[in-house]
Amino acid sequence: MRKTPGKSSAILLFALCCLQPALPGGAATAQGGQVRPGIDILLSDSIHLVRGKRVGLITNHSGRGRDGTSSIDLLFKAQGIRLTALFGPEHGLRGTAEAGEVVSSTVDAATGVPVFSLYADTRVPTPAMLENVDVLLYDIQDVGARVYTYEWTMALAAAATRAHVGFIVLDRPDPIRADRVGGNILDPRFSSFVGQFPVALRYGLTPGELIRFLVGEELIEGNVRVVPMSGYRRSMWYDETGLAWRNPSPNIRSLNAALLYPGTVFFEGTNLSEGRGTDAPFELVGAPYLSDIGGLVAALNGLGLAGVRFEPAERTIAPGAKIASGSPIPFVRVVVTDRDRVEPVRVGVKMLQVIHDRYPGDFRWGGSIDRLAGTDELKAAVDGGTVDALLAKWDAEAATFSALTRPYWLYP
Repeated sequence: MRKTPGKSSAILLFALCCLQPALPGGAATAQGGQVRPGIDILLSDSIHLVRGKRVGLITNHSGRGRDGTSSIDLLFKAQGIRLTALFGPEHGLRGTAEAGEVVSSTVDAATGVPVFSLYADTRVPTPAMLENVDVLLYDIQDVGARVYTYEWTMALAAAATRAHVGFIVLDRPDPIRADRVGGNILDPRFSSFVGQFPVALRYGLTPGELIRFLVGEELIEGNVRVVPMSGYRRSMWYDETGLAWRNPSPNIRSLNAALLYPGTVFFEGTNLSEGRGTDAPFELVGAPYLSDIGGLVAALNGLGLAGVRFEPAERTIAPGAKIASGSPIPFVRVVVTDRDRVEPVRVGVKMLQVIHDRYPGDFRWGGSIDRLAGTDELKAAVDGGTVDALLAKWDAEAATFSALTRPYWLYP
């Protein structure tokens, strides 16, 4: 994957030197339920990285210390640190803007610090935004799926700072386990803000490990460090970390939704609802034309997909969402029965195939499907009835990606 194999040793050395864990001894401990996020480690053990510097912070409502205090407040009140700029990703600094909604720059009322939007005219920090910044921190909880914008805000910001401004990732958990990888590696022809680089769909990395991989494989350049967590293990689900759950974005409202998201997100690229505008986005898939919902659910359950059960449901979709409805329409609810066995990408692809085949006169693709899938293979496989072969190919790609990322792991 490296662009210039002749530079591999130099880049690897850079990654090891500049991305060392900032914990004593360079290793994270592993005590279940006692995870301390990177912001806590920065302020307790690694304050030298920011002491005396003008600090910028890319964050939102999910950036908090273990005790729930906002990272903004922690940094603003910390002695020896000057918090001079805040940067908000998609959904804004408070995480309330809807998907795709432009976010404006403003001033944070609590601190008086300027807030620059990275989801408006620009999605990278400009030189003007960084004029009063010596080091830029990143502290946001993502969902462990390529089809999300937060990690690409991180990557693009790291690349934009280059050598002029230091970039530090304050690490957080992969909520759906960092020891699980699934789905295809993105084809660069379909690169977008919901998939910038060749990364697996369920990529099995923390944000800090992901940035290590991107730098180490020469996919981006940047003056980057990572402050890792303590107490974290790769096999942890988010609710095993001891950290309070906060919806990372308006439509990821539970850990089960985050788990299913790498598969049910495909329905954004169809004429079915992926559950936005209901009480359970990404756990519900529906459309007015899903007649015989009982038969559809029986067909899906007949697939024997591990860790899930399908149930019939009805919901009214709120105004402003895709397929907004004034009355209840049929939905399939995906119920997680054994989260350790769920393969969300397989669930999403198989659901697409069954619905496509049962409703050939109604099912339609949307223009975003190739961008969401990171390939044109998914649409072709569903249309051609060859998803089993596609999933076998994607399983091999996931295994390749897992092996490729192993040198960049920070946690056991």
